[in-house]
Amino acid sequence: MNTTFLFISGPEIMVIMLIVVMVFGADKIPEIARGLGKGIRQVKDATNDIKREIKDSSDKVSVDTDITKDITKEIDSVKDNIDHFTGPIKRQF
Repeated sequence: MNTTFLFISGPEIMVIMLIVVMVFGADKIPEIARGLGKGIRQVKDATNDIKREIKDSSDKVSVDTDITKDITKEIDSVKDNIDHFTGPIKRQF
């Protein structure tokens, strides 16, 4: 199975990397990558803080958060039913 990321293949990625090196220079790329890494870390920490705050406030109010487990179980059962129904069709192709 051939998967592509955003419809970009290997040679196109190489051309993009070449352009980045030409525009920014080889000495600036590690600094740019470090800055992007720090930014991604900050976003990840912020989302984890938001998740923790929501969980803490729902625990204080004693909101039932098990509804997501029920929804996930129902979605999985629907997926299994669809796979069972379309199984012979997929195997023919």
